[in-house]
Amino acid sequence: MNNHIEATIDQVRALHPEAIESVMNFREEPTLIVDATHLLDICNLLRFDSGLDYSLLVDIAFVDHYPNEPRFSLSYILHSLEKNARIRLRVQLSGKSPEVSSVTACWKSAEWPEREAFDMMGINFVGHPDLRRILMPADWDGHPLRKDYPLGYEEVQFSFNWEEIDSKKDYAKE
Repeated sequence: MNNHIEATIDQVRALHPEAIESVMNFREEPTLIVDATHLLDICNLLRFDSGLDYSLLVDIAFVDHYPNEPRFSLSYILHSLEKNARIRLRVQLSGKSPEVSSVTACWKSAEWPEREAFDMMGINFVGHPDLRRILMPADWDGHPLRKDYPLGYEEVQFSFNWEEIDSKKDYAKE
């Protein structure tokens, strides 16, 4: 682990000691397990502190750990271009009401990954500027990447098969 990453972890712990639940290290890339209520504070620090400068949100990954609790985890992969350092933040969310603050105020590029997590898993991002489905049709029920989502549900409607799928809907049989 390089010195910048160690300094980053030390600074986050010093400024927000209650926010960091634990630190994991895998292949020289640390993951900070962050309390969900403090995620936005940590992201603001990492993004806007000139000494840290994690200006690039590489990705937001989401996992459903059903039937375990906490059910969901979100991993934010951040990169400092200036320091060539990478760090992950992981937030764990309950299955009853998966909700976390949106980080779009820190990284505009978070808009679509957050919409994907909302659409596929049903995770609500508080403060997101345009939280609506991005992959599934607007009238779709459920979240297809959840482990408890029923298999063989309903065929997805696209432009080439719209009439075929639409004719199978209940309202088309009247």
